[in-house]
Amino acid sequence: MQLINLASLGIGTAGHVFGALFEQMTGIDLVHVPYRGNYLSDLLDGQVQVVFSPIQAVIEHIKNGTLRGLAVTTAARSKLLPDVPAVAEFVPGYDASGWDGIAAPQGTPKEIIERLNRETNLIITDPKIKTHLIDLGVEPIAMSPVEFGKRVTDEVAKWAKVIQTAGIKVN
Repeated sequence: MQLINLASLGIGTAGHVFGALFEQMTGIDLVHVPYRGNYLSDLLDGQVQVVFSPIQAVIEHIKNGTLRGLAVTTAARSKLLPDVPAVAEFVPGYDASGWDGIAAPQGTPKEIIERLNRETNLIITDPKIKTHLIDLGVEPIAMSPVEFGKRVTDEVAKWAKVIQTAGIKVN
């Protein structure tokens, strides 16, 4: 049996835990190879066979044919690589998305939270800005503060379970 080496930027990073979720859902064993820096040259040389990477870091290599995009980890195909399937197309339920959000200190007045949320949602849904963000590999999602809070809670629970099941411990 041939080993499949999974490169990541280190133990417990997104690339590592996204790979752990893939292992748990498929039963495929991956040998985790944590890097302290860039693994791209080893990936291009074939010293490691797979990486769960932000699309922005590998898209040019996929487009020019030096890397093969096997799948995106989002629940659906990416607008940036529409011909590359989502993992969920062959591993039902797989969803490992990187995301960012805006937070404020505990105790921030409700009216300030509501205004920040309203203004942020206006900005990210503006067609010109939304198109620019998508071109950068970011697919903006407008949410309410309650929806965002639920997403944070759900994501923490999901990834805590993956990390615990995989026995991932940061040294």
